[in-house]
Amino acid sequence: MRPNERGQEGLAAEGYECERTCGAPVGEAEWSARVVVVRSPLHANQQAAGLATRLRHAETTLAALTPPRGRGKRHITDEATLVEAIALVLTAHRGDGLLSVTWDKQVEQKTQYVGRGRGSVSREKRVIQNIRYHITPIARQQDKSAALSQRLGWKAFVTNAGHKRLSLQHAVLCYRNDYRVERIFNRLKSRVHIAPLFVKLNEHIEGLTYLLTLGVRVLTVTECVLRRSLENDQARLPGLHPENKQKMTDKPTAERILQAFADVSLTIIKNAAGEEILRRLTPLSGLQEDILQRLGLGASLYRQLEIQEMGN
Repeated sequence: MRPNERGQEGLAAEGYECERTCGAPVGEAEWSARVVVVRSPLHANQQAAGLATRLRHAETTLAALTPPRGRGKRHITDEATLVEAIALVLTAHRGDGLLSVTWDKQVEQKTQYVGRGRGSVSREKRVIQNIRYHITPIARQQDKSAALSQRLGWKAFVTNAGHKRLSLQHAVLCYRNDYRVERIFNRLKSRVHIAPLFVKLNEHIEGLTYLLTLGVRVLTVTECVLRRSLENDQARLPGLHPENKQKMTDKPTAERILQAFADVSLTIIKNAAGEEILRRLTPLSGLQEDILQRLGLGASLYRQLEIQEMGN
């Protein structure tokens, strides 16, 4: 059980565990491992919603394969082509075995006179057949969908730690914190661009790695301090999501925090002799001042970069 955002106790996970014996080839080594099988209700609900969306999109796409008769409508006249198209849709939406698709063959016959000119009683006629296939109402396989729903939200973790060192509950919490560790490596690769390293000497590689690791630490500490301040004050910050200006967040990322200062600029004016005579900083917005205060920096530190007048 775990408290949610409203302070109410809710089921965070449920599961069981078992033990299995592992070993190296030819019996060189042998050890025991615990397999923790856990179900997350929240994850199961998300997967169920995704399944429902996929099936709904699959039904819409399947129905569009055989549109009603009308001008400009393309119809499938070959059963093999229809079967192949249905299989592609089910595979694309992962709906194999979950949807039952049936169709019927519709034949429209039309009698025409052979050749040009007006028809007559004695004139030769021919019968033209127009064939189209039409998908009948699509049915969902409720029994297979229910069986699949029973497996949603489950994950298996493996550990060799004993029960005293790591209980089932703590094992779940420990593995759920994987995301925090993985974010560090993600930032090293995508934010500070640790790869590729254009250096050859080992000491250069070590030095650059240490330097980039410091950059990741700055991002991590900035994010942690700001989130802790917002949590203590039960506050939220607006304006960190340009795509949704009404959205407020109490868990901003370091990347969005830096993005909030993207419009800051320092203008330096020099005279003919090259001496600085004026510096101007972009005024801070209310959001930017709030962020600096919560980081323990203050706006005065920022304004020290501005020198109103030098020289005369």
